Amino acid sequence: MIRIEIKKRSPLKLRKRLRNKARLRKKIFGTEERPRLVVFRSQKHIYAQLVNDMSGKVLASSHTLKLGAEGSNCKGAEQTGQKIAELALNKSIKKVVFDRNGFIYHGRVQALADAARKAGLIF
Repeated sequence: MIRIEIKKRSPLKLRKRLRNKARLRKKIFGTEERPRLVVFRSQKHIYAQLVNDMSGKVLASSHTLKLGAEGSNCKGAEQTGQKIAELALNKSIKKVVFDRNGFIYHGRVQALADAARKAGLIF
């Protein structure tokens, strides 16, 4: 069971996201054949990882810092989505489970997911 600690002094928005994250992580689990595509969105950048939860290992990762994308916009998120899909297909991974990490499926998170789908990932 996944346990996520929510501190009472955290801002309301963060507590809400962590509650959503805990609820989602009960249902989502990545395997070797179908790893979990985790998205984290910060103020400036967006990060994506492919995680095998059975072994607890990160199979591939990409983020706007590595790509040199400018700022936290949808264009950078699309580049990150394309890159993570390319890395996954190089490791012969076609199907993934999408984990939005408690974030709303809108804006940069949606742009990353759509770009990964266009590049060939199935979720």
